Amino acid sequence: MSDTVAVRGFVATEPRHLVTEGGVPITSFRLVTTHRRYNRQASSWEDGGSNWYTVSAFRRLALGTAESITKGDPVLVAGRLCLREWTGEKQGMTVEIEAESIGHDLTWGRSRFTRAAGADTDGDPVSAPPEGIPAAAP
Repeated sequence: MSDTVAVRGFVATEPRHLVTEGGVPITSFRLVTTHRRYNRQASSWEDGGSNWYTVSAFRRLALGTAESITKGDPVLVAGRLCLREWTGEKQGMTVEIEAESIGHDLTWGRSRFTRAAGADTDGDPVSAPPEGIPAAAP
């Protein structure tokens, strides 16, 4: 069984791009979704609660994300949902998405696709984190 999710939201941080010692590109960013509802009595939209996710992309998807996505962009993210506990001065849980696909949400604007040089359907998978690397970049 797989915990695959699709999430629509806004990029809340500048994407952070790095390359591992093994040469594997990783790009990560924070994604926020805010539920909105229409209040008929006030005839206006109201914000509900927000959910925060850490999104990590690997390999070719990491390269495309680093070149295409910036803070504030409306995006759609599909990938594997991971819940990670952490401890320190406090303890908590982080919700992460290991992205399989990332794209702009065209409800909010227009985009023009440019095929990346050497982008074919063969080669390394884009979604699996490299061996020995945590599922999400810090």
